Amino acid sequence: MFKSLFKKSEQAITIMAPLSGEVVSLEEVPDQVFSEKMMGDGVAIIPSKNTLYSPIDGEVVNVFPTKHAITLRSKEGAEILIHMGLETVNLGGDGFDIKVSDGDKVSKGSVLADYDVEKIKGLGYKVITPIILINGEKFAMNQPSTHHQVTGGMDILLEITKK
Repeated sequence: MFKSLFKKSEQAITIMAPLSGEVVSLEEVPDQVFSEKMMGDGVAIIPSKNTLYSPIDGEVVNVFPTKHAITLRSKEGAEILIHMGLETVNLGGDGFDIKVSDGDKVSKGSVLADYDVEKIKGLGYKVITPIILINGEKFAMNQPSTHHQVTGGMDILLEITKK
């Protein structure tokens, strides 16, 4: 009975922008897996620069072998997938210079990768980058604002709280 009276108020987990560019809603991503939120809720960024930063303090859970996606886990347990471009798995790592490995500890703003946006566009791929909360059953995401510019590693993208 008294537990609920003294329960700590949940602190919001601040998710920083992992890339510089324009924030758009997931519904605008031209891929049903993302636009219909099959993997989870989130936002996307149309990148204007190449550097990918950690949006959280936590650890690298998985760097995909094809280097096109990275999964991170915050200290609080929120899992974030950053999927660099669409169908970029087909590039087999070409255009991606990953700076971290599975199990590495990361801090907000630390460099995760260099993502050659112009090269990937030139190869005919879309560079729009979904940022997905993949364990939404445990966490709630605020309604992020879209259609504005963010600076990677500097600006707040959104906040999430534990359910």
